Amino acid sequence: MTLTTGDVLPGATFLAVGDEGPQPVSLGDKMKGRKIVIFAVPGAYTGVCTTAHVPSFIRTKDQFAEKGVDEIICVSVNDPFVMKAWGEATGATDAGLTMLADPEAAFTQAIEMDFTAPPAGLINRSKRYAMLVEDGVVKHLNVEESPGTCEASAGEGLLAEL
Repeated sequence: MTLTTGDVLPGATFLAVGDEGPQPVSLGDKMKGRKIVIFAVPGAYTGVCTTAHVPSFIRTKDQFAEKGVDEIICVSVNDPFVMKAWGEATGATDAGLTMLADPEAAFTQAIEMDFTAPPAGLINRSKRYAMLVEDGVVKHLNVEESPGTCEASAGEGLLAEL
């Protein structure tokens, strides 16, 4: 399915590090009866993802909350240990963002947001995007044309549409 506004997101299971190690996180549970933002990055610890994309959602978190957003979730095709460490390193975890791993790119592929860029060492990664989801339905979707760009998919870019 090529994801578009109005689509219902498919079910997915992400991973996050909990007290007992990696734990499954159901996207269905996160979406049910809630308004959430999901943004995805090509890779944890990569340039634009670390210096622009995550900080944009840290800056705008309170403004999203004022618009009724219950949770902001960052997804990357990385393992849950990397996502935990990256969330701590960027301040995203302290800011209240949820950092989730899609280690096999199952969700990313299901919504056709995957790409491969061998020269950069990015194999089977996620395109850069941000979306507002209400009770599982995509209400706004901003996808960057280039993985090195963070404008429409930045917190400010998505917030401007709400």
